[in-house]
Amino acid sequence: MQKTVTIIGAGLGGLVLARVLRTHGIAATIHEGEASATSRGQGGLLDIHAETGQAALRAAGLHDEFLALGRPGEDAKRVVDRHGALLLDKPADPGSTRPEVDRGELRRLLIDSLAPGTIRWGHKLTSIRQHPAGGFDLTTAAGSPFHADLVVGADGAWSTVRPLLTSAEPRYSGTCFVEIALTPGGRTHQEVVAAIGSGTLMAVAPGKGIIAHRYADGRVRGYVALNRSEEWVGSIVFDDPSAGLHRLSREFDGWSPLLTAFVTESDAAPVLRPIHALPVGLRWDRLPGVTLVGDAAHLMSPFAGEGANLAMYDGADLAAELAAHSDVEAALSTYEERLFTRSREVAERSAHNLEVFFGEEAPQSVVALFN
Repeated sequence: MQKTVTIIGAGLGGLVLARVLRTHGIAATIHEGEASATSRGQGGLLDIHAETGQAALRAAGLHDEFLALGRPGEDAKRVVDRHGALLLDKPADPGSTRPEVDRGELRRLLIDSLAPGTIRWGHKLTSIRQHPAGGFDLTTAAGSPFHADLVVGADGAWSTVRPLLTSAEPRYSGTCFVEIALTPGGRTHQEVVAAIGSGTLMAVAPGKGIIAHRYADGRVRGYVALNRSEEWVGSIVFDDPSAGLHRLSREFDGWSPLLTAFVTESDAAPVLRPIHALPVGLRWDRLPGVTLVGDAAHLMSPFAGEGANLAMYDGADLAAELAAHSDVEAALSTYEERLFTRSREVAERSAHNLEVFFGEEAPQSVVALFN
């Protein structure tokens, strides 16, 4: 394929796409808005599924290196009610086919697998328009305008590339997260951390929850979840972290102090993260020379555990089609038809599971889900 390939976004999907293209002898350039690979935290753990994420890493020739990143023992799960009563206690599975890995470590593995200069850091896309003779003219915040024959939007929830294909925008799900954390040696209580077990603790009730994960090094990261209106979300400002955490703790009046301590003792400045999703079953008409992967194509809540897995699978699938076809449009059409089918099923499951976690039947609905 003798075309210039530009990928917008250095998330997992865009990185896998570039890596698999490279294994087929096809060069690509990634334009990323972040200043560097370490300019911000990359989130917590991911469980990488054999049929999607691991399949993508095999295609990238990185499966063995991925396995070395695994964190055995951290897939244990506990579900408790608002009083801390234990409802489900699933120990870690030593033979799990879905290894847990740190997202940042996985991203670093993919970045290091690319040729130097593949990623152009600090190049946030500011404009893109179709060229009359074919391809696209693009401008980034840090570079001169340039042309690309093929553009792949791997730029996440608020994609700048997506509007070329569809007017659909992410919608607020009605649930928001607020990040919490406890660090080793901080103002933590052994009893509080021990309540988590060796993996993840889920304390849920209708409309709210406290979810915390215990890392092998003693760190605890998680979030408060609340079902609140878009107006409520828009009114929240955490200028004073201590006051913000105190305000959050009042949402859990009557809960066990062992659970509310995750909020009141949090070492993290509270960061509000409303959960958005694109419409389930989103499709678009074929536009020559452009497509999407990952959240740019099928943003959903994290409650199917498939977002990162699908993003990587999208990247590998698209790369394989581009390598197999001399006709780029045939490759994109084949890729998108499979993309639409697989993402619809997972998006439906994700939306359902969000209701399971914080709907009227919680926490028993969560116990039933894991059983």
